[in-house]
Amino acid sequence: MTTDARPAEQENTRTPRSGLLRLLGPAFVAAVAYVDPGNVAANLTAGARYGYLLLWVLVAANAMAVLVQYLSAKLSVVSGRTLPELLRDRLRTPARLAYWGQAELVAVATDLAEVIGGAVALNLLFGTPLFTGGVITGAASMLLLALHNRAGVRWFEAAVVALLLVVVAGFVSGVVLAPPDPAEAAAGLVPRFAGADTVLLAASMLGATVMPHAIYLHSAMARDHHGAVHADRTRRVLRATRLDVAGALVLAGLVNISMLLLAASALRGVAGTDTLEGAHAAVLGTLGTGAGLLFAIGLLASGLASTSVGAYAGAVIMQGLLRVDVPLLVRRAVTLVPALVCLGVGVDPTRALVVSQVVLSFGIPFALVPLVRLTSDRALMGEHANRTGTRLAAAVAVTLVVALNACLLYLTFTG
Repeated sequence: MTTDARPAEQENTRTPRSGLLRLLGPAFVAAVAYVDPGNVAANLTAGARYGYLLLWVLVAANAMAVLVQYLSAKLSVVSGRTLPELLRDRLRTPARLAYWGQAELVAVATDLAEVIGGAVALNLLFGTPLFTGGVITGAASMLLLALHNRAGVRWFEAAVVALLLVVVAGFVSGVVLAPPDPAEAAAGLVPRFAGADTVLLAASMLGATVMPHAIYLHSAMARDHHGAVHADRTRRVLRATRLDVAGALVLAGLVNISMLLLAASALRGVAGTDTLEGAHAAVLGTLGTGAGLLFAIGLLASGLASTSVGAYAGAVIMQGLLRVDVPLLVRRAVTLVPALVCLGVGVDPTRALVVSQVVLSFGIPFALVPLVRLTSDRALMGEHANRTGTRLAAAVAVTLVVALNACLLYLTFTG
């Protein structure tokens, strides 16, 4: 996008609708990471086992996600650089390599969830063997990444957003067919746990909602979408970014909450609903063929979109921290291997998805802490540095994540 050098006094004029629409998009691509198959597994498991008990986790996680994704985009808009690039310049080589190692582990865990989810969806729809479904999911994601390489970032954004809308239709429709109990849902907004397993699920839901790789990715997507932002346009772009993030994350939050509400209202107490296959069978039996078909299609769209976005995020992390440019398609082929190995040796797909989200939960502080520090740095951000209220909200978010993970570790090793 070319730089607009209009005078600063025009900054406060109303943005034409067509101009505003051109500024939207990056957050909707990042939002795909918030509705990937790992979310499906974690949210359905929580709802089927414990009803509305953990609804508060999704609400809190989505509120955190809005703040985090806005800070990620703001960092790039103001500085013109991605979060990994800025960290590269501030870390010594050993620390930078260690940081890249944990970020790469997060990217692998992300890809594991997304490919497995796509494979399960193909199995549900067509009876495709899981390993073959994983290969097909990986090949489809290569086509999406090839679209990015050949047609540019805008066409890639459009394709991913189209898949996101399919995900919305696939999962929100279930709640329309099986409305939740309002009183029980309201009770689920009160923070509480019911044993070690609910803490594990909460960490999984948090990791699946506030995803570390989406934090790295969004800073790159904002840079690629907006290009170099002249100082006179910064406020305008940041206003559009707030709208972009709010719209995208509200949509993603609606999908996540719908998953849990569907499981709590229609699948609770039904045998086998703690697996994706069992949940699909229960939806078929409870709500009918149409609902089951929409569920499987939504899961497939989720896997295809999120695995492409995950591969893109991994490339952003490696290039930014190590200055190593690996072609997207090559990286896609390499990172496909762990997921195919899991599928090939018969690892339980749903369990692998839930555990992968726990791994992501542990990666959140490593992305979130430096993001908050950088966006609070007045030397880097100037007048757009975080204000006191934003810093306090971010500190609360980091504290909650660290406390939940510490609790999870304690219960895991002492329970």
